[in-house]
This record gives sequence, C-alpha cells and structure tokens, in this order.
Amino acid sequence: MENKGTQRIETDRLILRQFRIEDAEPMYKNWASDPEVTKFLTWPPHKDVDLTRSLIEDWISRYAEPSYYHWIIELKGIGEVIGTISAVKLNEKIEAADVGYCMGKAWWGKGIMPEALRAVIAYFFEEVGLNRVAACHDVNNPKSGRVMQKAGMKQEGILRAAGRNNQGICDEVWCSILRNEFER
Repeated sequence: MENKGTQRIETDRLILRQFRIEDAEPMYKNWASDPEVTKFLTWPPHKDVDLTRSLIEDWISRYAEPSYYHWIIELKGIGEVIGTISAVKLNEKIEAADVGYCMGKAWWGKGIMPEALRAVIAYFFEEVGLNRVAACHDVNNPKSGRVMQKAGMKQEGILRAAGRNNQGICDEVWCSILRNEFER
C-alpha cells in the first residue's frame, strides 16, 4: 500500500478532483443545504454558505497529507460540482478504506454516483494498493445500497443499531469489494 492522496480522476462523464474555495457556492446550492440530501447523513444541512466555505478551507488544508482522500465530483457536461466522495476511514494495517458519498438530488438516478464510486474503487486498488473498499448505508436508504451494488460491491450484512445519522440511531447495511474480486 502506498498513500498517494487525492489525485484527479476522470471518467466518461466526471472529473473527481480536489476542492477549491470557489466550490463553496455551488456545493451549498447543489447539495449541502438540502435536507433531502442530508436526510441519511451524519451532518445536518448547512445553514449558510459561510459554513460550507469554512469546511472547504479545512479540507483544502489537509490535501498535503498523502493519506487524505476527498474528491469533489464535477459533471463534465455542465462544468458544475454536484457531489462529493471520500475515504471516511482508512485502515492501513489491513489495507482498507471505508467510503462515503453524497450528491445533489437533481442528479440522482442517472448512474453518476456508481460511476464515481467505481472510479474511486479502481484508484484505491490500482494506484494505492488497497485490498478492501467498503461502505455502509442506513437500512432505510436502499438507493444508496444500489449505488454500491452497481459499483461491484457485495452486501456483507446488517449491523443493528450500529450507526447514527440525521434520523437517529440506525441499522447499517455494510457492503464491500476486495481487490481480487475487482481484478476478475
């Protein structure tokens, strides 16, 4: 395993890149202020763009760390940022990452997040040398689980009352993909 940090990744429709301070306004407008987007997340909707800007400043300051992985998702067709995907936990002892993501609801159901997740999974296996990539979702948010399945992840199980999000304590459905499964 070799940490390489948040490097630019391109797919057919997307650019995954580091945040820039000018992303604050579209991030706030497109997803961070939307209670429907944040319904199953661990952070509440942003009250104003100043909070969004402050968070982005913190994230930008962390890009010097080679073990920090946090991409903004830019849709090539419109040149606008529409979501984010990151390693929320990195376990170097077992060469594994837990991934989290969110995206503005205007782009839900278009195959965009599975495309972003597949690209991040490929980066983690091919460039960083991880052995496992996992993610979880609230049992009441099956659409997030479909994103994971479309990206090649398999459901491992349900951890009862193992998480907390904006709905309260929740059951977590865990999915993962191993490098040898990805390489097949």
